[in-house]
Amino acid sequence: MNPDFTDEALIELGRQALTVEIEGLQAQLPRLGADFARACRICLNCRGRIVVTGMGKSGHVGGKIAATLASTGTPSFFVHPGEASHGDVGMITRDDAVLALSNSGETAEILTILPVIKRLGVPLIAFTGNSDSPLARIATVHLDIRVPAEACPLNLAPTASTTAALAVGDALAVALLKARGFTEEDFARSHPAGALGRRLMYVKDVMREGSDVPTVRADATLAAGLMEVTSKRLGMTAIVDESMKVLGIFTDGDLRRALDRAADLHTTRMDQVMTRNPKSVGPTMLAAEAVHLMEAHSITSLVVIDEGKVVGALNIHDLLRAGVF
Repeated sequence: MNPDFTDEALIELGRQALTVEIEGLQAQLPRLGADFARACRICLNCRGRIVVTGMGKSGHVGGKIAATLASTGTPSFFVHPGEASHGDVGMITRDDAVLALSNSGETAEILTILPVIKRLGVPLIAFTGNSDSPLARIATVHLDIRVPAEACPLNLAPTASTTAALAVGDALAVALLKARGFTEEDFARSHPAGALGRRLMYVKDVMREGSDVPTVRADATLAAGLMEVTSKRLGMTAIVDESMKVLGIFTDGDLRRALDRAADLHTTRMDQVMTRNPKSVGPTMLAAEAVHLMEAHSITSLVVIDEGKVVGALNIHDLLRAGVF
């Protein structure tokens, strides 16, 4: 290592690199015009998927662009151009569109598969830094993403150029997202394991259903109700009529009150010890709203009711396991 490189010198080199990359991004703004709109139209009208391809660093950027498109409402996947010429080009159908990235516009692996793409008659969007390149000339739409210079001091390693390609790819994805009316709920469906997906989870995605829901009839004995509470392990049971309409709920608190009155386990009916008009939620309510209801009323379990009838149940532990908190 050159001893002349002090901490200050290293910081300055980093700042210079960022400055070059910023200048490269600023150079894209005046070029984002009619061709960009045409590229968006191709994607919006595509009945299949956007197939992204690129070699080397452009390939890494292409993979990220494909992932961003797919997660924001535009079905997309990445195909390695080297593998494409050995059979993977068969993944491209006539309903698809292709997005090819090559800074030089002369990447051999991409040029090799261009005749197949053209035979299929699919639209080709090209991101290049060379408007006179073969890829730019043959493309249905060419987006010029050239940069004044690379951040690499040798002006060799793809740096500012890959940043520009990535940014224009993001611009494409965001424009498509807005044009499609893509919502937070749509985003959550494609990110079920993410924080937003958990926050937008519905009660029906978390609740217990069928035989796992504790229910007893109004004329059941207190002993039978306790057995139902114990076996279903939710700390409560719903009291229902013959049509599964919810009449009330029985919880640990109701049990304590019944024991304080010395209620007989074998003669006391459930409708004599239940709490009427219980707090409940609907299956299409956000799970986060169910959490808020539990916190506001200091309760740990809820009956899920749809059109007056019990369809499920959940408690605080179900919501914790789902990561809603």
